[in-house]
Parts: sequence; structure tokens; C-alpha cells
Amino acid sequence: MELYDIIIIGAGPCGLSCGIEAQKHRLNYLIVDKGNITESIRRYPVNMLFFSTSENIEIGNVPFVSMGTRPTRTEALKYYRKVVNHFDLNLKLFTRIDNVTREGKVFTLSSANEILKAKKVIISTGYYDVPRYLEIPGETMPHVSHYYDEAFRYSRTKVVVVGGANSAIETALDLYRNDVDVTVVHIFETLDKRAKYWIVPDLENRIKKDEIKAYFKHRIKQIYERSVEIENLDDGTTKQIDADFVFLMTGYRPDIHFLEKVGISLEGEHLIPKLNMDTLESNIEGIYLGGSIIGGEETAKVFIENGRLHAGPIIEDILGKL
Repeated sequence: MELYDIIIIGAGPCGLSCGIEAQKHRLNYLIVDKGNITESIRRYPVNMLFFSTSENIEIGNVPFVSMGTRPTRTEALKYYRKVVNHFDLNLKLFTRIDNVTREGKVFTLSSANEILKAKKVIISTGYYDVPRYLEIPGETMPHVSHYYDEAFRYSRTKVVVVGGANSAIETALDLYRNDVDVTVVHIFETLDKRAKYWIVPDLENRIKKDEIKAYFKHRIKQIYERSVEIENLDDGTTKQIDADFVFLMTGYRPDIHFLEKVGISLEGEHLIPKLNMDTLESNIEGIYLGGSIIGGEETAKVFIENGRLHAGPIIEDILGKL
């Protein structure tokens, strides 16, 4: 069985950056992902526009040229695949790592069909795979989703969008502009002011003109086949709203179960992984974390822009220890 210097779990931009850096230093590495290259970006809404400009999400010093200042989802998908081909990165796709254990100085990574071994491990799995479930009745019904694709399936229907940050705002606006009767339900008094600066006033104006209905300081209490029940957080009264489809755009979180299974210590209410912030090595010697996963449930702190920079200090520390 081949013993790799490094196995990188996750083929997103940050995992790919680690692979590029490892290759530059002639290390024997493998990037493993349960899906394809940049699987999370592939699952973004079809017409999504990045908040970051193209140059701020480049990796490997390969220029990213997009039609606009901010790239589209499709442009990003094509770019990262060009980068992979440019460096001919060593990938093993559609392989889910279920556990990581250590025997002496060697790590064993287990999947359903095989065992992989490495001297060092980098976990760069992001947070987009695990939605923040509301744990309410009806949440798992077929017409309910935590992910948004595109608007045309929902034209001339009634849709409830839950949430007030980027994903909820963009979903509501895209649906509205494609002949959908949209209602927004949000537990706070206003939309998230940290959202993309050009979309917040857009939705606020649609609400003021009653083109999109909105219930602030309300929560979803239950989902039915053709409606939802919402609760007023001020007085506890409830109301039913017609809904053919429901999008619960309430955010996402890292795979805490996997991290705990591996033995990563998680600290505080936001479950921040315990790390040496200079090297990004975890409490387990030889296991490093890179990208947005280092923020735990504070998912608004690390993006592609700063997560891609983690590759340098991680590989530098590994070089000193191999």
C-alpha cells in the first residue's frame, strides 16, 4: 500500500491550494473528495454571482479572468478545473473518507471500499454539506429544501423563503424576478446587513413595494403539504401561509460529527477547532485544518479569499516535520 506524505481531504479551492503547494515542494500527496472538483461550488445556485472579485479567489498564481468584476458560479467551476489540469493534480474523486486513525506516525484513512495511508493529513472540507436544520415538523418533506438551484421550476407558484442572509436574499430576489409569489420569513427584525451590499437594498425595496411579502421577527413552526405555520416572536400568535415550496436558507455548518470522530477538539459555543494558528495543526499532531472549516460554526469569517492562503503555512510546517 502506498504511503503518501500528505492526504488532503476536500477538493475545494483551499484543498486544491494545499495540493499545489505540496506539489511545488515535490511531496507525495493525494487530494480526496467525496464528490467532484469544487463540489460545493457546483451545488451553488445556478446563477449565483460571487461576492469576491476574480483575482481574490485565484489559486496557484493562475490568473482568473471573468466577464464581470465578480465571477459567476459557472466561470469559477471552469477556472478551478483549468487549474487542476494545469498542475495535473493528483486526485481521487467520489471517495468519502469515513474516519482517520493513527498508528505510530502513520495515519489510516478509511472509506467504504478502501484504506489509504499518509504521514500527514489536511482536512479542508468546508461547511456547505451540513445544513442548519430547524428540527421542525415537515422539514424533510419533498417540497422543502435547504439548497436553492434555479427559479424556472417554481414560476407561478407560492414559495416561502426562510432566512435573511445572502442565500435567502438572493433566492427570494431570483424567484421574484421569475414570476414566483415570494414570502420571506426571518427571525430577526431586519435583513443581515453583512450580506452582499448590492442585494440588501434591492430586497428591502421589493418588500416596501409589497412585491415580496415579509414577516420579520417570525419563525417557522411547522410545514404542511401546501402551507407553513409561522409564529410571531413578540406575542406568540401564529399564522398560516400558503406555500407550494419552502426554501430553508438558514445556513450551513461543518461536519462536526466527522471532526469529533477523528478526535479534533472543538471549543466554545461555536465549536471552533483547537488549532495552532501559526501552523494550522490541530490538537492531533500531524492533522491540519485548512479553509472555512477552521471557523467552526462562525462560517462568516473564512472564505475562499483568506482560506486559500492557509496552504502556505500548513505545507511549510509539514516540510519541517517530514
